[in-house]
Amino acid sequence: MDQASRIIAQWSGASDLITGERIACGAWKKAVGKRLAERTRAVKLVRNKLVVEVEDETWRKNLWGLRFQILQNVRKAIGPDIVGELEFRVMPPRREPQRETLPALVDLSDDSRDIRDPGMRRIYRNARRRETA
Repeated sequence: MDQASRIIAQWSGASDLITGERIACGAWKKAVGKRLAERTRAVKLVRNKLVVEVEDETWRKNLWGLRFQILQNVRKAIGPDIVGELEFRVMPPRREPQRETLPALVDLSDDSRDIRDPGMRRIYRNARRRETA
């Protein structure tokens, strides 16, 4: 039984509904497997070249060595007409989400200075810290 992506790719009226780029990018995870798909991303199709972003230079070099096997898997998934070659590019570094800066901690030593038991003093400070957060 043929896969849906292969049937759609061979259907003559599909170009009006679904582009070859969407078919190729959608079939990427199936072609390379879950583990590689987590570290790579098919981005676009330029003519017959599928552009794939990778995490770093090491991944780019390793996948470049496997490009013929990967290309064969892609062709099995969607047929031989859409993707003719692969290009691996290093992803631009992603920015970390900006976090709100915490206000300066309130000096709790004045309130807890009179508590003689160190365990009770620590419990009191932690409770005050939670309330003022």
